[in-house]
Amino acid sequence: MKKKRTCIELFAGAGGLALGLEKAGFEEVGLVEFDKTACETLRINRPRWNVIEEDIVEVSKRDLLKEFKLKSRELDLLSGGYPCQSFSYAGKKLGLEDVRGTMFYYYAEFIKQLQPKMFLAENVKGLTTHDGGKTIQTMIDVFEELGYKVEWKVLNAWDYGVAEKRQRVVIIGIRNDLIDKVKFEYPLPHEYKPVLRDVLQNVPDSVGAKYPENKRKVFDLVPPGGYWRDLPDDVAREYMKSCYFMGGGRTGIARRLSWDEPSLTLTCSPMMKQTDRCHPDESRPFTTREYARIQSFPDEWNFAGKMGDIYKQIGNAVPVNLAKCVGESIMNALNGGNV
Repeated sequence: MKKKRTCIELFAGAGGLALGLEKAGFEEVGLVEFDKTACETLRINRPRWNVIEEDIVEVSKRDLLKEFKLKSRELDLLSGGYPCQSFSYAGKKLGLEDVRGTMFYYYAEFIKQLQPKMFLAENVKGLTTHDGGKTIQTMIDVFEELGYKVEWKVLNAWDYGVAEKRQRVVIIGIRNDLIDKVKFEYPLPHEYKPVLRDVLQNVPDSVGAKYPENKRKVFDLVPPGGYWRDLPDDVAREYMKSCYFMGGGRTGIARRLSWDEPSLTLTCSPMMKQTDRCHPDESRPFTTREYARIQSFPDEWNFAGKMGDIYKQIGNAVPVNLAKCVGESIMNALNGGNV
């Protein structure tokens, strides 16, 4: 019988990362999330999960071993995606105390107190170049200061069973006393990469945003896989306004996706002009349930809140299938090391 592996999730959101890790075999000991609606989503779907609806700043002040009923160094995995924030550099190597006040600090504080065997931190691809690379290097320095060997890699969700081009940096840490035993390898890309046709068949009915009439008429003129350059010139000029004369392709404007491609990265709002993702056949944004399918949430995963809340929760989530693949690699590393 396989050993049960424990996990604590920070910045849990609507549960994309937690659900993927559950599918990989991890058991959630606790999930910390500040947003009321996201917490409601977690409780609706997993009533047994220990959802802590509180500011992580306050939670981190407590005795975390006592809070989660754990012994030191017992936790298998700490996971979560903290917001990317700037640090103040004063020409010195920054340590844990110097990043105090950022969300990263509180993630690091959990590591300091709990000393998990491994940690998983995910973030936007832009973290790798943020502030000329100083931000991610500072994070690595802090993790190493806390006693971990750290590596990171940018993964594209489309390579891992998700019909969406979404790139995320995945940072993995292994506690120093385990690095001779625990050998982590990032998951290999899947041979087949799904497209919208694979995931948007027989989607359950749900709420969805609608374009204003004038915008809908513009999209009626855009072919599947097309964007504003496929419009008649007079229509394009009117729709683009001053953007028409700007440099660059601006390929996200008036963008209609096709059935035979993945979605571009879903945003928290389906109505933003710079990041249009129109349905392949119909002149409308994707519905909330279509959003969920694209992000590889199962149909039975229900979302709390109003329509805007649901789009935001799904748009912010880690795709479930990507989380599962990374989780399986972590599980294999822990089990392979027999720790």
